[in-house]
Amino acid sequence: MSRRLERLLKLDQLLRSPERQTAQTLADALEVSERTVRDDLAFLRDRYHAPLKFTRPKGQHYTDLNWRLPTISLTKGELFALTLGARMLEACSGSAYALDLRSAVLRLTERLPEETWVDLQQVADERIIFRSGAEINLNPDIWHQLEDACRNSRQVWMHYYTASRDSASERILDPYLLHIYRGTNPYVIGWCHQRDEVRWFRVDRIRELKQLDTRFERKPDFNAKDHLEMIFQHEAGGVPVTVQIWFDAKTAPYIRERRWHPTQELHEQGDGAVTLQMVVRGLNDVKRWVLGYGRGAIVQEPPELQRMVAEEVEQMNYNYANSLD
Repeated sequence: MSRRLERLLKLDQLLRSPERQTAQTLADALEVSERTVRDDLAFLRDRYHAPLKFTRPKGQHYTDLNWRLPTISLTKGELFALTLGARMLEACSGSAYALDLRSAVLRLTERLPEETWVDLQQVADERIIFRSGAEINLNPDIWHQLEDACRNSRQVWMHYYTASRDSASERILDPYLLHIYRGTNPYVIGWCHQRDEVRWFRVDRIRELKQLDTRFERKPDFNAKDHLEMIFQHEAGGVPVTVQIWFDAKTAPYIRERRWHPTQELHEQGDGAVTLQMVVRGLNDVKRWVLGYGRGAIVQEPPELQRMVAEEVEQMNYNYANSLD
């Protein structure tokens, strides 16, 4: 922002304050000469047709407080969209950007009539509500360090907690990109030197992170779009596998209303049921997803996934049978 623009914005703010302003008081507040202030007032009047007037009781003031300095061209709809964007980020628990975006929106509102902003706030607070699922604890400092590392191709060292093994380990990672899944699941995707392959790491499970001086180059065969399209939910790794799942007539409407995977194909059955077919890498997330539909879903392919689901159901039956005795 240029010095003059910054000064004009401050001048505009002072002219809207309840205190009586003169060229001298404005000059003192802006730390410039009285002549500079008079030139700025003339500029506002001549260039932007500011409704400026000087009277002894009020000093320098606007005769119409609804007039706004046209430094930022935003429609009411555009500002409302930004306001809702801030609300959405706040709903995504642990967002590293929510406070910054809220501050930016507030700065933009300084150029709008107060009544307009109050109306937008009321609608955003009372008529459109955003809620997330289970909350996470995301360390903004770690997130922003990963942003820098991705942008500058810098390796990172991290102390990482693996929930599936309930253990922690140290890793050296080439961070390729950051990915937020379903709003509240932040991942860093990159080349793990311990596993010697591309891996996903939940950012909120990183206990400690340090950027290293070492730079890296992405593996030439890594394509972010292709990599993400082959993954069901957030499980990476493994060879592509064709999955086929049958859903009964009661469950089918919930399957039809969403696109679960870029490769999916839906095959309608005569009785209202539907069969979903897709090609994925990794089957653990598919197993958990299928189990969520209970008896309304049956895995048809591949046999490995059938066994995984059957073993899980068998173990669940065993657990419940023992707990009911």
